[in-house]
Amino acid sequence: MLGLVTQSSVYHWLIEGDSEPVKMFDRTANLANNQIINYKCDPSEKWLVLIGIAPGSPEVPGNDKDSILISFATKSSNAGQITSKLHVIELGAQPGKPSFTKKQADLFFPPDFADDFPVAMQISHKYSLIYVITKLGLLFVYDLETATAVYRNRISPDPIFLTSEASSVGGFYAINRRGQVLLATVNDATIIPFVSGQLNNLELAINLAKRGNLPGAENLVVQRFQELFAQTKYKEAAELAAESPQGILRTPDTVAKFQSVPVQAGQTPPLLQYFGTLLTKGKLNAFESLELSRLVVNQNKKNLLENWLAEDKLECSEELGDLVKTVDNDLALKIYIKARATPKVVAAFAERREFDKILIYSKQVGYTPDYLFLLQTILRSDPQGAVNFALMMSQMEGGCPVDYNTITDLFLQRNMIREATAFLLDVLKPNLPEHAHLQTKVLEINLVTFPNVADAILANGMFSHYDRPRIAQLCEKAGLYVRALQHYSELPDIKRVIVNTHAIEPQALVEFFGSLSKEWALECMKDLLLVNLRGNLQIIVQVAKEYCEQLGVEACIKLFEQFKSYEGLYFFLGSYLSSSEDPEIHFKYIEAAAKTGQIKEVERVTRESNFYDPEKTKNFLMEAKLPDARPLINVCDRFGFVPDLTHYLYSNNMLRYIEGYVQKVNPGNAPLVVGQLLDDECPEDFIKDSNNNPEHFLTTNPYYDPRVVGKYCEKRDPTLAVVAYRKGTCDDELINVTNKNSLFKLQARYVVERMDGDLWAKVLDPENEFRRLLIDQVVSTALPESKSPEQVLLLGNFNLQNLLILTAIKADPSRVMDYVNRLDNFDGPAVGEVAVEAQLYEEAYAIFKKFNLNVQAVNVLLDNIRDINRAVEFAFRVEEDAVWSQVAKAQLREGLVSDAIESFIRADDATQFLEVIKAAEDGDAYHDLAGDIEEFILMPNVANLPNVGDRLYDEALYEAAKIIFAFISNWGKLASTLVKLQQFQGAVDAARKANSAKTWKEVCFACVDAEEFRLAQICGLNIIVQVDDLEEVSEYYQNRDALMSLYL
Repeated sequence: MLGLVTQSSVYHWLIEGDSEPVKMFDRTANLANNQIINYKCDPSEKWLVLIGIAPGSPEVPGNDKDSILISFATKSSNAGQITSKLHVIELGAQPGKPSFTKKQADLFFPPDFADDFPVAMQISHKYSLIYVITKLGLLFVYDLETATAVYRNRISPDPIFLTSEASSVGGFYAINRRGQVLLATVNDATIIPFVSGQLNNLELAINLAKRGNLPGAENLVVQRFQELFAQTKYKEAAELAAESPQGILRTPDTVAKFQSVPVQAGQTPPLLQYFGTLLTKGKLNAFESLELSRLVVNQNKKNLLENWLAEDKLECSEELGDLVKTVDNDLALKIYIKARATPKVVAAFAERREFDKILIYSKQVGYTPDYLFLLQTILRSDPQGAVNFALMMSQMEGGCPVDYNTITDLFLQRNMIREATAFLLDVLKPNLPEHAHLQTKVLEINLVTFPNVADAILANGMFSHYDRPRIAQLCEKAGLYVRALQHYSELPDIKRVIVNTHAIEPQALVEFFGSLSKEWALECMKDLLLVNLRGNLQIIVQVAKEYCEQLGVEACIKLFEQFKSYEGLYFFLGSYLSSSEDPEIHFKYIEAAAKTGQIKEVERVTRESNFYDPEKTKNFLMEAKLPDARPLINVCDRFGFVPDLTHYLYSNNMLRYIEGYVQKVNPGNAPLVVGQLLDDECPEDFIKDSNNNPEHFLTTNPYYDPRVVGKYCEKRDPTLAVVAYRKGTCDDELINVTNKNSLFKLQARYVVERMDGDLWAKVLDPENEFRRLLIDQVVSTALPESKSPEQVLLLGNFNLQNLLILTAIKADPSRVMDYVNRLDNFDGPAVGEVAVEAQLYEEAYAIFKKFNLNVQAVNVLLDNIRDINRAVEFAFRVEEDAVWSQVAKAQLREGLVSDAIESFIRADDATQFLEVIKAAEDGDAYHDLAGDIEEFILMPNVANLPNVGDRLYDEALYEAAKIIFAFISNWGKLASTLVKLQQFQGAVDAARKANSAKTWKEVCFACVDAEEFRLAQICGLNIIVQVDDLEEVSEYYQNRDALMSLYL
């Protein structure tokens, strides 16, 4: 900032930016003839001094409100006597407070400088000295506080016209007329000896030394301190020691001296006086800080330490941190950090488990801690913390300062397997070749101690550079046989391990076989069968199934045959059979199934397969002599070996199979069977007895004429005639024989089974004299026995379907629902009512629902089944108003008011509004359901809302009535209703809208009765506009002793 002095004003001009000069003040008139030589301002820019020279006595204008010292020099002539003075005065002394005593001193000009005069003055804030510079280059030095002359000398032979403060050195700069720039300041080393020696002013010397922290007064200060101490002026001695130049008295000896003074009762100990003085003057040194803190810690006043540290009054040191650590670890850490006691800081962070901060702090201060020692220290108390610290070290820039192997060994020496594992798993994530040894180590230690952990590591597949043979051996020892198999690369090792199937999960073993060559896989399979055929067979079968294409089907068959394992062969070929057309495969499967007792499977394959060799299979089955001849029968019947079959069965006394074959399997081959039996000299009685079931024969034998045989049977056994006619669908012949022989039960069964419309029309012809007898048997026998409702359904006969369902209701209720679901041409309403009467409610519900009789259906759910939830679901499906109404009434009866309201709304039915509202109030749920009730009673189909409102009011259902009257804007009725509800403010508002004298009086009187006089007054003011009503209102108030309220 520049100061500009013009003829009339003074300006300040900031040199930064584009600001304009700012006028600070105008020059006073008495400075008009002065030569301005300098200009100054205080740091606050409140006191501004314009410096100039002029003949005559000076007058110093100024502001007397601020307590600021001003120094000036004068040279004046009085009665021919020239007087030169230095003045130091206080500007703006504050009333009631100690003020600075005005000081003045003579300026002694040598005879050669009689015409000289002061032109500049500078203050040294560093030393509290006044520099007075004259025109001819003289320098006068005075003490600011006492105005005592200190020094005088000429510093320039040429006139000086401009000076400026040199604050950093406590002196000033000066420019003379020759353009020289001079720097004048105090000589720190000599000024104190000069003042004390040549000037013999010991007091000034001591004060200068204290103020400027100058050397040379040591002896004086020490001497003065001892004098004060001897005089027991401990306070003054403490202040002297606190301000001693260069801290010469701020020593352990001084502290000890104050400590040695006995403490007087009721007085502050001198040592505390000393420390208190030091604290007021500034910051304590390291020793002082330690001693003072020791006192505070002993007195348990830790808060004082915190305050002093916050105010930077204490010099932090390692010793101070050690002392404070006994009471506060956090505060001690702060002290260690300030004292740059780096090892202690690191140790403190370690104790606090703030390991990340150790690394950050060490990097900041450029410190390299003993990481190994730190890790060992942490391990003793916090194993997991040690792991975290080790991991942090591993992530340091420039790499881990401690070798991974060393860290691992450190954990292992303390048997910290889990911690070592956690560390290694993290640092080995990159899976680098150079970490092969560590990969092996982490697997080794876990295979020995925690095999399950090693198994998980291997399963994760994160390592690929470890010693695989070594790990394979350890896996085998640990019982991790699958892992061992995955790591071994030699067949003997694999064969040795693979037989431990008792400890290997089967699926894992099967998957392992997929990694072997064909030759090795077969060798291992052979070993497994050798060691434990029964126990390992299932695994071998699974392997053969899974990898049959790679191993070869023939090789697998050969393996099983080598061990005569027909069971293995059976299970293996069973999975392969459906995709093979090889006759040998099919034969071997039949052979294996037969030898393992799987007779049903042999029967199935011989019956279904088209790929086995018939001759070979027949011969095998005959040799096998199975207890069940059906497989052999299948082969011989399919491929024309009936005589061989008959001979085999007869020779092996399997006669019942011969009968079964002739009667059930293939009656057409009966001649071949009989011929062979005759060749085998079979007795004729057996041949005849094999045909002792004529009904079965007539039913199953396709090689006769039903009409011819039927006609023949009519004379011998009419029931057999019916069998023959039924097989040949001879309708007329069957009807005639059954009518003729009164076999109506058989006729009814036949007609129902035939499901022929023309036949039904014929037998139900009104002209048929047997019609009634037939219908009775249809209803009583044929239909109840029928397993297929389609037999009636396809007829579409209304009467018969009714008969079917009604008969089932009476005779077999379990079949009713099936008939209902299948039939659709019956009398739904009538049958449904019959079902209800028979208490078949679900069936009745299904009937009504099927015929869209939804009201009847929902009534069954509500009245009979009593399931409201199902009724609601049904109502949602059909969405009929009448259905919803029935549901709503039922919900209302059950006290489900909210649900009933919703259902009535869906039904668009408001006829039950009174019942709904009463139910809500009876259940104390009116207010909770107010919104629903309002929606309900304001439904669009409620035609006459005024009448509804009146009914609600008459029934004392005031809340609901309020809704109606408010909706239709019947303010008079609304006001009456609100009065009943004691909602007087609302009643007044409604009366205002009604604007009826009757309404106003009703509300007014109700408010008076309720002592709501303010509201009554509002009503009264609207009543008394009619003079005729005034007397009635007044009388009402008077009768209730409320007349005063009327006047108020």
